[in-house]
Amino acid sequence: MKNRKLNQWLWKWHFIAGIISLPFVLILSITGAVYLFKPNVEEQAISKIQEITEIKNSSEKLNYQQQWNIAKKNTKKKLSSMILSEGNKSTEFISGKFGGKQSLYINPYSGKVSGTFKAKDTWMYTVRKLHGELLSGKVGTKLVELVASWMVVLILTGLYIWFPFVKGIKGAFTIRFKEGKRTLFRDIHAVTGFWISILLLVVLAGGFPWTDVFGGNFKWVQKVTNTGYPKTWSGRGLVSKSSDKVLTLDEMISIANKQNLKGIVSIGLPKSPKNTFSVSNKTFPLTEQKMLHFDQYSGTLIKAHDWSDVGILMRGRAWLMAFHQGQFGGWNWYLLFFIAIALTIMSVGAILSYFYRKQKGTLGVPKSPKNRKLEKGIGISLLILSVVFPLFGVSLIIILIYEFFKNRKKITV
Repeated sequence: MKNRKLNQWLWKWHFIAGIISLPFVLILSITGAVYLFKPNVEEQAISKIQEITEIKNSSEKLNYQQQWNIAKKNTKKKLSSMILSEGNKSTEFISGKFGGKQSLYINPYSGKVSGTFKAKDTWMYTVRKLHGELLSGKVGTKLVELVASWMVVLILTGLYIWFPFVKGIKGAFTIRFKEGKRTLFRDIHAVTGFWISILLLVVLAGGFPWTDVFGGNFKWVQKVTNTGYPKTWSGRGLVSKSSDKVLTLDEMISIANKQNLKGIVSIGLPKSPKNTFSVSNKTFPLTEQKMLHFDQYSGTLIKAHDWSDVGILMRGRAWLMAFHQGQFGGWNWYLLFFIAIALTIMSVGAILSYFYRKQKGTLGVPKSPKNRKLEKGIGISLLILSVVFPLFGVSLIIILIYEFFKNRKKITV
């Protein structure tokens, strides 16, 4: 049997978490489902730029060094890398990073710029901004982090207060359609939530590394525990031995091709006479990813990294972030799309159930146990959640202060 007092406490906190989170959860679930189509939208836009329709003479194809020189003349930003492409496509050169990343495409036959591409120029970028920061910059980012933190509370409390101890396992499959709208929407919310709860926690874990407070703290822990990328992964501290002869980009690409790397291979371009060429690949499984640094003069391999060199926290973080974006193939994409749709249905069910449940003129907040002494287990759990999710901790303090003065006012009256 359930602990009645504990159940009352958790039901109240589940309700409060829902009041705080659900309107935003709807936005996050819908935009999350739409954002899964980002690769399709970008690929369609890029293919129009990169595709070469007319080839007059294949023997007149420019070498990569010539294309690199043309690319440098046609961009104000310093080029950081190029992508090895297959077939007759324009060559992609990249500058900037994160939100400022831009791709410049050079037609290898005409030597002309085929076009440029920025993720910012697509409507999908607006979806991303809505999903990640509610179109409100830093304030929105922190609000999304707060909502995600309360979603963890929603899931954990919901699992306890709903788990069908009385009805048995049958309750995990049963939606009662003939017992009124309140019961119907409650069951839609509860049953759907039960089946996606664990997966939803994994999805949330994949999103937290992007947040400001939790993400910043996580990076700090990685740095302190030395469980992130090795310092030399990005080429930091590695130096090419200066020489009169510098490798051409074509020679470097020849060396890169001999590495037989899987997936999308990129060549990191030297930023100065002391830097290295860097060859890396983006592929799944993640264990196949490598980072190789070559002397830009002699082509000698200076440092080779594979996935085993990456710290355990970074490996876990990378896996969860990739899962969050549906990058592990079709099964991952369809699973995330299902979770997003199920989360939307669950949220709508909760909102409708609430309106059918609450009495007019009240918020319908569940009452606390008469004995207001906090359960030790709840106190410890809230403390742990407050440390892991600082924004949740701040909001919890505000709520507790409000509760304290509200109850004190009742006693005074």
